Amino acid sequence: MKKIHIYFYMLAIASTLFASSCKKDETPTPAVPKNGSIEMHFSNKADTADLILNTQWYKNQQGDSFKVTTFNYYISNIIFNGPSSTQHKEAESYHLVQANNASSSEFTVSGIAPGQYTSVTFLIGVDSLRNVSGAQTGALDPALGMFWTWNSGYIFMKMEGVAPKSTAAGNLLKFHIGGFSGANNAVRAITLPFNKTIAIDNNAFHCHINVNAAQLFASPNPINFSIINTVHMPGANAKLIADNYASMFSLEEIVKK
Repeated sequence: MKKIHIYFYMLAIASTLFASSCKKDETPTPAVPKNGSIEMHFSNKADTADLILNTQWYKNQQGDSFKVTTFNYYISNIIFNGPSSTQHKEAESYHLVQANNASSSEFTVSGIAPGQYTSVTFLIGVDSLRNVSGAQTGALDPALGMFWTWNSGYIFMKMEGVAPKSTAAGNLLKFHIGGFSGANNAVRAITLPFNKTIAIDNNAFHCHINVNAAQLFASPNPINFSIINTVHMPGANAKLIADNYASMFSLEEIVKK
C-alpha cells in the first residue's frame, strides 16, 4: 500500500511539472518592434492656389504680376525627431523636386527605426560636404541642371519666369540661388512640427507638405521685380531669397497609410 501511495505521489509531481512546462510553452513571445516608412509629398503652391507652370499668373506681395516657368529645389538631410532627442536620419538624403516632374514631388523614406516622432527637419539646399565633392550622381547629377560648373557648387533653388515689371530683357525673372559658406550661405534648415505624435512600428505614414513659391518674394524681404529680377550666383541678393524660402514650407498633415 505504501508503494502505491509513493507511486501516485510521484505521478502527481510529474503531472504538475508537465503542466508548468506547457504553460511556459503557451506564453506568447513579445513582438519585436519593426521599422516603418514615411512617404513625403510636396505640393507646389502660389499662396493657396496650385502652382501651374507657363500659363497661370500670380501676384507678389507688392501686387506685381508674375508667371512661373521653372521651379526646382533640393530637399536634403531629412531627420525625423522624437521626444527626448530621439532622431532618425535618412541615409544618402538628397532629393530634387521639380515642378515639371510630378513624380519628383513624392518619395518614401524607408527603414525608419521604431519609436515616436513629433516633427521633421530638412535642409533646402545641399550641405557643404557635397558641394565640394565635385559632380555626382542621382539627384545630384549635374545633368539635372542644378550645378554651377564654373563655380563648383549646387543651385539650391531655381525659379524662372516672367513679370511685366521686370527690367530684364524679355521681362524675365531668373533666380538661381546657391552658396554654402560665409555670410551669404543660402542653405536653410526647416523644422515642421507634426499635427500629432506618430508611432512607427512596422507601419507607414503619408506626410503632406505645402510649398509656397510666392513666399520667395514676400517676407522678411519683399522683392521688387524692377530692382531684383535676376540672381545667378551666391551673394547678398541670393541670401535675401534664401531668407524668404526658409518660410516657404508648411505641413498640411501626416496620416497613417
